[in-house]
Amino acid sequence: MRAEDERVREELARTGELFDGYHATMEAVHLKNAARLEEMLAEHGWLGKSLVGDDGAEAAWLIVQHAISRPDLQRRFLPILKEQSERGENPTWQAAYLEDRILSFEGKPQIYGSQFDWNERDAMSPNEIFEPEKIDERRAAVGLETPYSEYIKAHNEAVRKSNEKPPDNLDERQRAFEEWARKTGWRD
Repeated sequence: MRAEDERVREELARTGELFDGYHATMEAVHLKNAARLEEMLAEHGWLGKSLVGDDGAEAAWLIVQHAISRPDLQRRFLPILKEQSERGENPTWQAAYLEDRILSFEGKPQIYGSQFDWNERDAMSPNEIFEPEKIDERRAAVGLETPYSEYIKAHNEAVRKSNEKPPDNLDERQRAFEEWARKTGWRD
């Protein structure tokens, strides 16, 4: 499932289609993977490293992290992932990334600074951050030890090397995102 996600993501990134809203092909992969993961979790419980190894545990997290049109699934599994991280079944940064993603999609400030989007200057910038003066402390507590200023630079360098470009119309992109967020249940 992870390999299929990565294959489709790479293909759509190569053509630039990945970066123009939530592509229907990518969403279909995410929904299919989420449904299959739910079946596996119902049968086995959380797929942590003691059950499926480090690679399998990371794949389970990635599937939940990418299931962005399934807010119910992401919200349901965040407390489970936090608990499993405390038990050493998953790295704590994985729960941090999922929590930031949920908060950002809900329109709330993120905690660890993992979520970015384009701004009016055609640059990638972090989504709003709760108490930004404490971000390095919070990041270190979950195993994200790179200072945030360096993380931002590395993130922007990765975007620069990718095929991703700023949206032609930022206002339209934001309007479409808000519509999608309400339709999928992220926003009221």
